[in-house]
Amino acid sequence: MYNRHHKISKLHIKKGDTVQVLSGNYQKKQGTVLKVFPKTYRAIVEGVHIVSKHRKPTAKNPQGSIEKVEAPIHISNLMLIDSVTGKPTRVGRKLNEEGKLQRYSKKTGEFINNG
Repeated sequence: MYNRHHKISKLHIKKGDTVQVLSGNYQKKQGTVLKVFPKTYRAIVEGVHIVSKHRKPTAKNPQGSIEKVEAPIHISNLMLIDSVTGKPTRVGRKLNEEGKLQRYSKKTGEFINNG
């Protein structure tokens, strides 16, 4: 899975991006990226890949519980939603006017806001 000698490449998805799931049980579902794990190439997407997490009884919660939580999904199964067209697009990188490397939509050719 993760090898400490393995070089981690830059990802096409960042926290806060709106993405669509390409394959699996949640195919064609859209959501916002809550967290990204670059070392394992996974991301947590809001409302996608919901699993039941069993919580042990504690002093605060003596009953214990079963919670529904989003689990990480592999980044290869996610595609960024273009803010202009609202459809999935591939992501590339090129230099902007200031000479800084920035993500851009391959469908429309426009730069993607990083904030």
